[in-house]
Amino acid sequence: MDSSARLRHYMSDNGPLILDGGLATELEAQGAHLQGDPLWSARLLQTNPQAIRNAHYRFLLSGADVITTATYQASVPRFVSHLDVSSERARELLMSGVQLAKETVERFVSEGRPAGRRCPLVAGSVGPYGAFLHNGSEYTGAYAEQMSVDELKVWHRPQVDCLAAAGPDFIAFETIPSMKEAEALVELLREFPNSKAWLSFSCKDGTCISDGSLFADAVQIANRSTQLVAVGVNCCSPALVEPLLDSAGSQLSPDLSWVAYPNSGEEWDTERGWLSSAKASALIPELSRTWRKQGAALIGGCCRIGPAHIAELRRQLRGSCEPPASAV
Repeated sequence: MDSSARLRHYMSDNGPLILDGGLATELEAQGAHLQGDPLWSARLLQTNPQAIRNAHYRFLLSGADVITTATYQASVPRFVSHLDVSSERARELLMSGVQLAKETVERFVSEGRPAGRRCPLVAGSVGPYGAFLHNGSEYTGAYAEQMSVDELKVWHRPQVDCLAAAGPDFIAFETIPSMKEAEALVELLREFPNSKAWLSFSCKDGTCISDGSLFADAVQIANRSTQLVAVGVNCCSPALVEPLLDSAGSQLSPDLSWVAYPNSGEEWDTERGWLSSAKASALIPELSRTWRKQGAALIGGCCRIGPAHIAELRRQLRGSCEPPASAV
């Protein structure tokens, strides 16, 4: 059964898939120092892969049906320059992100999966070109004005090639801020016909993605692909999800579902990091019921969302959940 068929099967039986939360958030909660690192959580693929396994496992114990690899900010050029490794080793590190997640799923299934829980899936994370730039431009998409679709495809191809070769259940094109980059990724995906993916955008308000284009128009790009299983939003405030999905509801192909995994609602500052404020993260479980009614098939969290939030999200959508692990 391929990934899209598995998704339809899961949906018909049990409702939406529960995604994990912010992997870097959980790694930092366990002592990793990632703020300001140009590789972010991807550095640990080389320096501390066990920490990544442990974080994945905590999200699985908390109720996640899908765990996302530590490759959002990973790329061959970044690994070569910041880890002083060869291109071949850089490719191995990218692929190891998928392998670590698969190993964690295997452990969970053999040691701790509760009766009735479906086998978790793995999503290989592909961040935008702005994540490589490491300047916050994944929330503006300004770089796309100076780049062509072909140039963006050239940039993303090595990362997608590595992840596809490692065999995740899905590729997650995440936090995409511009129409042009979305077009590039949809075109590039055709070069990997055995891969399924979802496409999620960073958004500036309740109707527009980060480059100012209408979210409804961005959804039209996703409709062109037969390999996408879902389109939606991530790393925006929870309060924006409902109006964004509403704004494009009439544009969504019947072959696609929504994916929604917002952040905590706190403000990000490029220099200072996350600025603590009144968190909206507590709203995610409550609001998720509305997103489900809107047709969301994959629901979870992004930055600043940890295992406890995912446990509560599962309780809201499924009625029960095993408590998060206190130790791994």
